[in-house]
Amino acid sequence: MTFANQWNDIQQWLGKSRQLLIKKLSRNDCGWADGAENGHQNGVYIPRLIRESDFFPQLKNVNLKKPHIFETQLKTLWLATGEVKTSNLKHYSNKGPEMHFTGVPKDEFAGLTPASLLVGGVLREPIDDVFHWFVVIDSAFEEVELIEAMFDLGADFHYGLFNPSDALKVQKDETEQLIDELSHALKTGTLAAFISSVSKMPAPELLAAEAQEFFLGQNHLGDLSPYQVENPGDAIMKISRDIEYSLYKRAERRFRAAEVIRIITSGGGDIVSSVVRGFGDLDATFLSASQHRKSRAGRSFEQHIARLLRDGRIAFEEQAVTGGRRPDFVLPSLVVLKTENRTFEDAMVLSAKTTLRERWKQVAMEKFNCALFLATVDDRVSADAIDDMNRQDIHLVVPESLKKSKETCYKDKSNVITFREFFDEEIAVKRPRYRTA
Repeated sequence: MTFANQWNDIQQWLGKSRQLLIKKLSRNDCGWADGAENGHQNGVYIPRLIRESDFFPQLKNVNLKKPHIFETQLKTLWLATGEVKTSNLKHYSNKGPEMHFTGVPKDEFAGLTPASLLVGGVLREPIDDVFHWFVVIDSAFEEVELIEAMFDLGADFHYGLFNPSDALKVQKDETEQLIDELSHALKTGTLAAFISSVSKMPAPELLAAEAQEFFLGQNHLGDLSPYQVENPGDAIMKISRDIEYSLYKRAERRFRAAEVIRIITSGGGDIVSSVVRGFGDLDATFLSASQHRKSRAGRSFEQHIARLLRDGRIAFEEQAVTGGRRPDFVLPSLVVLKTENRTFEDAMVLSAKTTLRERWKQVAMEKFNCALFLATVDDRVSADAIDDMNRQDIHLVVPESLKKSKETCYKDKSNVITFREFFDEEIAVKRPRYRTA
């Protein structure tokens, strides 16, 4: 059982807390709840940084005959069920720096999608002598995306401690600035000019280019050639999931806020009438915002992969129509792909999807007697889905850090390779003729 569709409740508990813990769960952290064949860990490993902080009670040695074991107990409240547990903390100092957090509700850790979150807090005021609360949020639920946005969790996030007020300070500062600008525009009669200045969202290709240039400047690089960037997959994940998303959020906040102000001021001075009569427009605005976010992510990911291919001097065609299908990328060209007597290695299809879910099955239809690769930055793909893709001869291409991560299911899967392996082995070694220089 995991916490879903309860964002308002989660926010209330965040507000009651003086300190927060967010941890992306590894497969060991939750696999034990799905059956004994996955191990007998029966809890979560807590990293050294968290163990040595003041989030949990201090550990003590209570058995002089075993001086390497430090432990304590604490009462924990689990939000999904309201259950209070007596949980255990143990650190076996002779085995490593991590601490074992047990005495947790098994059902909450069962059946989780990879990269789900454990979120906990220390209350400013106890409830029936309980200071610590926890909730497990399956990464398939939108609450995970809201947590990631609220605390600005980057693509390389694994765990961290947060002060609720400090974590939201940057977001509040930007919001206050926007409020000041809109208020000033209303008072000075320049609202129409302000709305006009933010009347369009930046085109996806412009946002993608801006994010790429920011990354290049930050890392002192001349281009995004995968043969110059050490970990091209991690670079693309950083650019698309962190840098560009940050740029997009700022532009979206200004654009949508201006739209809402325009709607509720269109009826003159009667705000109530404007809201009621403009409800349809307001509803359409927020629906459009949600849909635009999802479509933007996919388009930007394709832009970044195209930049890798171009800067790597690799021949390709985008969105080439063939037989009613439109693969994201055909390498080296559509002409080669359609050549009757070519070999299997003469061409390949590369599809790109930021998140997979069931959409990977669309890719299985793009078979043209050549290798089929699917690039993604999704860390939430299940082992069963990866095995299903393998049976369809689909090779996943993932960022380097995700392939070896304990939080994903990629590590031991033969049909999963990294972007580094894709460019070094699949292109440079097996298909060098794809390269134009």
